[in-house]
Amino acid sequence: MLATLFSADHLQPSVAAAPIARTTLFPKLHAGQTFTYFIQYRTKKNVKTESRVVTPTGPQDAESDAQWLLRVDILDVHPQGERSTIHARSRFQSIASAMAQNNSGRQQTSPDSTQNFEAKSVEFTILPDGRVDAVTGLADLFPDQRQVWQVWLRQFAIAGVFPRDGVRPGQSWKSSEPERAPSPIVKLEWEKQATYVRDEPCTAIQFSETGIVTPKNSPTESCAVVLTSAILKQKSSPKDTTPGDFRLHDLRTTGNATGKNETISYISLQSGLIVRVTEDARQFMDVVVAKPGASNQIHYNVEATGHTEVLLVADAPASNP
Repeated sequence: MLATLFSADHLQPSVAAAPIARTTLFPKLHAGQTFTYFIQYRTKKNVKTESRVVTPTGPQDAESDAQWLLRVDILDVHPQGERSTIHARSRFQSIASAMAQNNSGRQQTSPDSTQNFEAKSVEFTILPDGRVDAVTGLADLFPDQRQVWQVWLRQFAIAGVFPRDGVRPGQSWKSSEPERAPSPIVKLEWEKQATYVRDEPCTAIQFSETGIVTPKNSPTESCAVVLTSAILKQKSSPKDTTPGDFRLHDLRTTGNATGKNETISYISLQSGLIVRVTEDARQFMDVVVAKPGASNQIHYNVEATGHTEVLLVADAPASNP
């Protein structure tokens, strides 16, 4: 028995399992790069209002279905380890003008309204942690464009909130961020859980001759598939949700808000660029806005849904400023 315990087989060093490789999915970019995204954005908002005010003002029923091209120019990149600080400029382009240009090979004359919004650009800086700094020009866009731009940016910089040491298939992680959209309810926060599900083939899209966006018939690359579930949490008491700007106007708010977003992101393992994103969102808000003493008050019940697709475009027509 002692001989067996001290046999040569037992004295062989153990072989440690090879560590599973981690991947940093932050965009790998350089100055001078230009790429284009196709963004489809559909939203619907239903509002029920009860008021003691003769003519209440506030949220109204709304519905939108917009499609845009967003061209992004990388102006400067400062590497910081596996990540970087990215300075970029973006500009919207209508689908119609892009197709006219694609069919003719040169910039087409557009109506004044189209030329006006296509001339407006937004400059911004993405920090290594995914935060955005030094944004200029966003206020000049139309409201729908501002919303679409913010949705796109959140996805484009999504890897900034991933673990700093990289991620691997099967891994899950959590993060949180405040709700930045104006709201009559303070201290709203998104609690997120993301999972690197697996790697899958992916490819950019292209426009057909008829102007329809179709899959590109070209070799595919490999993308990390990341599923993110975000829950909107209210950190304020439902009995007092008043933002500072409401207090300045001698208003008080009470109520609650909830929401859930489900996002599937395809991120290129080679470049770190978002290749495809699909996001479905649903949010609810029940809030009362009142003067002190509740002599005048408005009760809003709001339900909003949204569906967004963000797709990287291959061989998009160039856009002239």
